[in-house]
Amino acid sequence: MQATSYTYDPETRGGSVLLDDGTPVEFDAAAFDAGGLLLLRPGQRVRIEGEGEGVALRITLVTLQTF
Repeated sequence: MQATSYTYDPETRGGSVLLDDGTPVEFDAAAFDAGGLLLLRPGQRVRIEGEGEGVALRITLVTLQTF
């Protein structure tokens, strides 16, 4: 699934993304670390993986979207 980086806190390594429909979804340090990223800037296009759907969606991986 794709999303856009919305917030990121380098101290906690957590933040949030916006799904394509505008829904914000938070991620934790474990999801950030699973993607191998060092930094995330607002507006970057990312690929996410998660468990659950809708309000129960829990992001398990955040990495940069590459073409």
